[in-house]
Amino acid sequence: TADKTLRLYRPPTMFRSVVLALALVGASAFTPSVLKTSVTRRAAVTRGAMEMRTPIMAGNWKMNPPTVAEAKALAEAVGAVAKGDEVEVVVTPPYPFLDTVVEALNGSPVKVASQGCFFEEKGAYTGAVAVSMVESMGCDYVLAGHSERRCLFKDDDAAINRKVKKILESGNMGCILCIGESLEEYEAGLVESICNIQLAKDLAGVTEAEMERVVIAYEPVWAIGTGLTCPPEKAQSVHQSIRGWLAGAYGDSVAQATRIQYGGSVTPDTVKELMSMEDIDGCLVGGASLDAEKFGPIMNFL
Repeated sequence: TADKTLRLYRPPTMFRSVVLALALVGASAFTPSVLKTSVTRRAAVTRGAMEMRTPIMAGNWKMNPPTVAEAKALAEAVGAVAKGDEVEVVVTPPYPFLDTVVEALNGSPVKVASQGCFFEEKGAYTGAVAVSMVESMGCDYVLAGHSERRCLFKDDDAAINRKVKKILESGNMGCILCIGESLEEYEAGLVESICNIQLAKDLAGVTEAEMERVVIAYEPVWAIGTGLTCPPEKAQSVHQSIRGWLAGAYGDSVAQATRIQYGGSVTPDTVKELMSMEDIDGCLVGGASLDAEKFGPIMNFL
């Protein structure tokens, strides 16, 4: 609503100004020197390069639906409305449903991702899931760094980095790396700094060649499942900054080729405006992905 959007732009307090100054000093340690001005200038992405990036729409089912029968029905419904190759479509069911969903989507263009993994290959890690396990079940992607894993399950950047590298070590699966700021960080003007720090820490040791299998998902934490919205122009600005960071860290070709999703209360009503932004290459969708009638217009936005 207008009121909700308005309060996100209230002027920072003196405390927030101090936090901003301190954070910006700290961020410089993680930001390539070539990117000193990246937060204020647009990455050099040509129209041709943008058109080369196949849009990617991913539905994050989170801890839904309640039963395997419902998961099968949802997967079949999504598979039935998926159109084809113009947009890459991915769904991320809970671990117990992976096998059923992969089977239900057999023959459809929809791919399957795991919601996460552990960074060890095997051992006494009760409740953990290895990369090899989800790969053997037919997963094409694995999520890493989702805000709910960061906030609720205390995944820190060191653990996320180990997961990212373990996913990429598979040689086949891709990694959807989620980054984003909290509401307090947003209001303090720290969005680009927070994203740059997360990118630098989470992608440490990832090679230029491995970046071909990395998708970045920018998720403003305060916009996930809250009804609050990030204006498309602001989302575009952050995506532009992310692409600038990638250019400094990996070069223009990697920056131009890397797909950057937006996640945060995406709906059929907001998807077309979001996808009209030059640096937004797809969406990571939560609640709307649990209903094929809502997810259909999102994944078939073209």
